Parts: sequence; structure tokens; C-alpha cells
Amino acid sequence: MSNALAFLVNTSIVLLTVAAMEGVAWAAHKYVMHGWGWGWHKSHHEPREGVFERNDLYAVVFAGIAILLIYFYRNGGPLLWVGVGMTVYGFLYFFVHDGITHQRWPFRYVPRNGYLKRLVQAHRLHHAVEGKEGCVSFGFIYAPPPAALKAKLKKLHGGSLKNSEAAE
Repeated sequence: MSNALAFLVNTSIVLLTVAAMEGVAWAAHKYVMHGWGWGWHKSHHEPREGVFERNDLYAVVFAGIAILLIYFYRNGGPLLWVGVGMTVYGFLYFFVHDGITHQRWPFRYVPRNGYLKRLVQAHRLHHAVEGKEGCVSFGFIYAPPPAALKAKLKKLHGGSLKNSEAAE
């Protein structure tokens, strides 16, 4: 395979993996973290004490998978690039979710408009529900429109919710 074709194939694998990881993360968030894995994820829905929360173990698990793929396929092959794509997604997650949405950085940036604001609003609506049941917006890089999420929350819960005004 020529260098140019190899570059295109490998780049495509990385980009497809990043896109696929949003689906994997959505499903893991909805069915694992808000299901049988709530024991780790619950810490994310409570006030944080310290720098880390038990929920951060999920990032360690996904990073471990990516590290293993990169290590065992470091001599080439599609799974090397899947590991790279998972790593890129992990950086996006860290930047958007931990950094912008939850302000876990030493500096604050609050988006005032655009798509980053929509991500923050959607995640705040996710946190507007007490407990693991009846939440909305399980993705990290894709966020449905806040109006649609508010309508879904109203349908699920009827009245007002904690933090729902925070998504304004």
C-alpha cells in the first residue's frame, strides 16, 4: 500500500473510531453507568470532594483498552489506529466534559454561545434529575437541542427538577 493510501486508510480508521466511540460512550453511560455500574458513576452526580471521583475509573478502563491496542499493535494494523481513535476521543472527552462542562481545570471557561454552550446545557439537564433513573442526554460530544431535552424531562417527570434552570 502506498504511503498516501496508508495515510488515508489510517486517518479514516481514527475518525471512524472517534465517531463510533460517541455511540459506545452513549450506550455505556446509559446502560452501564446508569445501570449496574452506578456504584462508580454515582460519585459524578454528587458534589465532588477532592480532585478525583470514583467515576474517573471509567476513563481509566477505556484508556487501558486504548493503551493495550496501541501497545500490542504498535507495528501496524487497523487496531493500532482504533487505539489512536479511542485516545483522540478520550482527549475530546477530557476537554469538553471534564474541562468545559464540569470546570475541573484550574481556570474557568464558560461558553456563551454556539455548540459548546449546547453541550454544557445538555449535560446540566442530564444532572437535573436526582438518582440514576429518568435522565436525558447520555452523549459527551453530541448533544440534542436543550428544548427537546427539557420536553423529554417534563414528559418523564412532570414538574420542576433540580438544576433545570441551570441549562438556560
